[in-house]
Amino acid sequence: MTLPEPPGALLGGIALLERAVGYTLGNLNLVTTEALGRSTPCARWELRALLGHMGDSFATLRAAAEDGRADAETQGTEPTAGAAETVRGRASQLLGAWAQRDTPAPLSVAGHPLSMSIAASAGAIEVAVHGWDVAQTCGHDLPVPPRLAEELLHLAPLLVTDADRPVRFAPPVSVPRGAGPSDRLVAFTGRRPGWGRG
Repeated sequence: MTLPEPPGALLGGIALLERAVGYTLGNLNLVTTEALGRSTPCARWELRALLGHMGDSFATLRAAAEDGRADAETQGTEPTAGAAETVRGRASQLLGAWAQRDTPAPLSVAGHPLSMSIAASAGAIEVAVHGWDVAQTCGHDLPVPPRLAEELLHLAPLLVTDADRPVRFAPPVSVPRGAGPSDRLVAFTGRRPGWGRG
């Protein structure tokens, strides 16, 4: 049994997801064929593998909005510069699917109920952080927009737990006092802020 969601919860989750996708779409424009073999802030992943994972995640989030199911899909993306274009296309498709979602219908994740707003918010964290990964790998220091990062930071401790580490996320990285919201967000998800600087 799932409890009803507050009326604005779904719209809030979708808004976060839309903003995270918008940030990430811009960063995908930085991908070149030469960058595909580079290491990323995600340990053990090259950029081509990260793009494949992102494409699959976007397809899964789209299915969640359309069918009410968020079972993992593994469609993969081609290991060429076109991989970024494929990921961009899937990101646009998922935005269209979530934009049409106007009621907090139940969602099934591996047979377990989950609210749509939580799924959208969790997706927003993953999308934004992977967008940061892409920019860093391509040699650009483009932080997650401050307001978006702050909002995701409020949700992250609820949606990224010890059970998610070290499989989905690496252990948190410490940051200096006064670090900005983007640095704190990526550090919480196990990335080293400034990974590509210098």
